[in-house]
Amino acid sequence: MRHDDWVARWLPAAWGPYARLCRLDRPVGTWLTLLPALAALVQAADGWPTVWRVVIFSLGALLMRGVGCTFNDIFDRDFDRRVERTRFRPLTSGQLTLRAALWFAAAQMLVSASLLLAINAYSRWLALALVPLVVIYPLCKRFTYWPQAVLGMAFNWGMLMAWTDTRDILPWYGVAMWVGAVLWQIGYDAVYAYIDLRDDRMLGLKSVAMRFGDRGRAWIGGFYAVTAALWTTAGWGMGMDWPYYVVMAIIAGHFVWQMTVFDVRHPERGLRIFRSNMQVGVLLIVAGLAGTVLPV
Repeated sequence: MRHDDWVARWLPAAWGPYARLCRLDRPVGTWLTLLPALAALVQAADGWPTVWRVVIFSLGALLMRGVGCTFNDIFDRDFDRRVERTRFRPLTSGQLTLRAALWFAAAQMLVSASLLLAINAYSRWLALALVPLVVIYPLCKRFTYWPQAVLGMAFNWGMLMAWTDTRDILPWYGVAMWVGAVLWQIGYDAVYAYIDLRDDRMLGLKSVAMRFGDRGRAWIGGFYAVTAALWTTAGWGMGMDWPYYVVMAIIAGHFVWQMTVFDVRHPERGLRIFRSNMQVGVLLIVAGLAGTVLPV
């Protein structure tokens, strides 16, 4: 398959398969990993976080998302050959060997490990606890209908580390924000899972979309409602000023919009809804700033 994107235009040809293996050509997942962590940095700093922490957490999000995608393609390479959407991935198309992919995964983890030197001891232990989640996620779809829950925990782990690295504590409201983000991700990943539902059934894989069935809107809407409630309650615990709750209302309105567009009978709409969650991540950062540094 011939690609015509920034990877093909700007990177050496030999680098392209590695860039695609870690999904550098598809940055939405990286943004959805990074934005909640940046929001947590804002909350933990009670305003503007240090530039140093923003840089370290940004690199961490990029690298760990890449590690997760690499392991996903390693474990799923036999499945990916049977699906039109994925059969041109570097491993399944023969652009990379399994040995090369494993060495690349190790290299990414080694670079990620170097970031541990830039964070405190509490956060280092949390970072090490994240590794098993990243590695086992691709296997979860083989035996549970809730692989998106594992992915949500891993994707949003940086929110917990933002608190421990900034304040050396993990308060209940920081945990509440993280739980809300996990439920949010289960919701928007369920939207995406409906797109892959036919292929997953053919391959014998599981997802929350299979669990929700025709009641997808009710399930996803419920997860979004609990997310909004947790984020609002956590804001009260953090002592956020009233503009925080105005932005929370906007986020809740965005969730309502998603559910008006979503339809299990038309899963092709899901890609637009999935991508729109980057706006929720940005709004989460805005909410933190609005509740702390905005003059009231």
